[in-house]
Amino acid sequence: MEHRLLGRSGFKVPVLSLGTATFGPNNEFFGKWGDTDVNQATRMLDMSLDHGLNFFDTADIYSQGSSESVLGEALKKTAAKQSRDKVLLSTKATFRFGDDANGAGSSRYHLIQSVDNSLKRLGTDYIDLYFMHAFDALTPVEETLSTLDGLVRQGKIRYIGCSNFSGWHVMKSLAESDRRGWARYIAYQGYYSLVGRDYEHELMPPAQDQGLGTMVWSPLGWGRLTGKIRRGQEIKDGRIAQGGAAGGPNVPMDYLYDVVDALDAVAKDTGKTVAQVALNWLLQRPTVANIVIGARNEEQLQQNLGALGWNLDTTHIKQLDDASRRDPAYPYWHQMGFDERNPKPVVW
Repeated sequence: MEHRLLGRSGFKVPVLSLGTATFGPNNEFFGKWGDTDVNQATRMLDMSLDHGLNFFDTADIYSQGSSESVLGEALKKTAAKQSRDKVLLSTKATFRFGDDANGAGSSRYHLIQSVDNSLKRLGTDYIDLYFMHAFDALTPVEETLSTLDGLVRQGKIRYIGCSNFSGWHVMKSLAESDRRGWARYIAYQGYYSLVGRDYEHELMPPAQDQGLGTMVWSPLGWGRLTGKIRRGQEIKDGRIAQGGAAGGPNVPMDYLYDVVDALDAVAKDTGKTVAQVALNWLLQRPTVANIVIGARNEEQLQQNLGALGWNLDTTHIKQLDDASRRDPAYPYWHQMGFDERNPKPVVW
């Protein structure tokens, strides 16, 4: 398993982590993604650990804490193979958890409560990487960041990251941390895929400039790049068919089919699956340190692990880039004409 430094830090992580949104007795929303119980979760963790994947990602809102609880119980069953310091855990807070007035956001009140509750559900006394799951525009950033810095100093969390922030949210937060000498975000967890490349314009440049390592969520475009969707074929099974893409980004079908056609061609050339090609493409993008892979079962996990140990060549990368590239929104299309003074990531 390849490891990469996570942002401008000394923290090394494997290039794949296992997302656990499918874990737990799921509610209606997350139930469309999967309903992995403790026994199946334990088998998936064992399989991951056997392949050197020791990084597991969750969030407090995944099935209202059930994902964290199932992950914690499953980790206990793998304890004979891996001690806690051999396993990396990340979780998140900000979205609503509970009905009380302070049950949402990134306030000091909510974050202290959220960290303590996550620690209990996970069955651990520290979290390796703690994310703000979204930007809270109602709480001053200095309140959020001073709280996180205090939690780092207490040893309850070791590193902090942000997720689903816009570029200015990221920069405002980093500037405040730098000004105050507080712990700063070292990771950005965001959506990025061959059918969702907006990240490259708004977020990749500051990630490069400020030293943020990117953890990619939904790398297969909300289930669209698994190989089950092809031009002229009815969608009969999988996450899309079950409604698991609800709430996700809109992807025009003609555009999706063009990308899948290119993926099919590259998969045929390389002898890999469509999903493996899509994941491998991401692993070669600037700023990407880790991909959060999801799996409903052991078979899907095994397939995703096949994205490692090889690399697409430049011809195949260009083929995929050309099929998936779309004109960016303003001002990014305008900035593309001024590379002499405003250079962009090579992917532009």
